[in-house]
Amino acid sequence: MISKKAKYAIKALKVLTEEYGKGPVLISYISAKENIPKKFLEAILLELRNHGILQSQKGKGGGYLLRVDPARVNLAQVLRVIDGPIAPTPCVSFNFYVKCDDCNDEVTCALRPIMERVRDANLGVYENTTLLTFQNPELLETKEIAIGAATAQLADASANKMTA
Repeated sequence: MISKKAKYAIKALKVLTEEYGKGPVLISYISAKENIPKKFLEAILLELRNHGILQSQKGKGGGYLLRVDPARVNLAQVLRVIDGPIAPTPCVSFNFYVKCDDCNDEVTCALRPIMERVRDANLGVYENTTLLTFQNPELLETKEIAIGAATAQLADASANKMTA
């Protein structure tokens, strides 16, 4: 689950994408448009600026704007800046790897392959969703996942073990 801070960051970036190429945007405008507490938004925008996603201009006519083209910023980058690791467990993280302290052997760990699949599924969406997606929602590729079918296959396999 992403944090509220990350959700606010994405909402703020949506506004900045809409205003891309028009000059700096006031924090108060973003705050009002997306219903984000101004002080919290200030900290979020500063963090995004410090990581090279935004730039700021001071003085009259100042505010924040995207430093790079919105097509070059994906949600994985934003989430890593705001929330840190995307992986569900530290042992499957690409950028923040840490061996799990409760695991004796990663090779035989039953949970690790599942967490790798969760990580890959999330990254597939986050890395292929740029800020331009906010202006063109049709860029989102949607695929239905047959969860019920997989559950039924597991149930069949379990039943077969019990009868064998």
